[in-house]
Amino acid sequence: MRFIRSVILSGLSSAALLVSQAALAQAPAPAEFVTKATQAGMTEIAVARIALGKSKADDVQTFAKQMIKDHSAAQTELAAIAQRQNLAVPAQLDADHQAVVAKFKRQPASAFDAAYAKQMVADHEEAVALFKSEAAGVKADAELAAFAQKTLPTLESHKTMADALAAAHS
Repeated sequence: MRFIRSVILSGLSSAALLVSQAALAQAPAPAEFVTKATQAGMTEIAVARIALGKSKADDVQTFAKQMIKDHSAAQTELAAIAQRQNLAVPAQLDADHQAVVAKFKRQPASAFDAAYAKQMVADHEEAVALFKSEAAGVKADAELAAFAQKTLPTLESHKTMADALAAAHS
């Protein structure tokens, strides 16, 4: 019986060590988090501005306005944190994010709403995962982790709104 208990406890200890190591590995470095979050936020704002010009649907217009408002506020707060910590904040989109914006600039108005909604679901799934990782990361910077924790409910709300938008425009 003692042997079985010892084996079980040893297995549990090993599993706990693996889980804690995975948590340590998942939190991005502060500079990486700032870059990824900034790129994502700038893309949301740019694509939302395109949506305001292309979409005639009230729900898409409302969603796009909310994206501009919320992501602009988050960008401002994140930039201030990064500045205090001497972390670089991207001033323009990288090639991958520029390609997303260019795709929506070319998107015909007739297909825009469905494509926009689908993109917003995917983007917010990624953003929620990034911010959860930063908020829960053992090695995360305390100020960035607090920002991620504070911003996460808004991103989760955006994801729910994007799901509804995708259902309405599929």
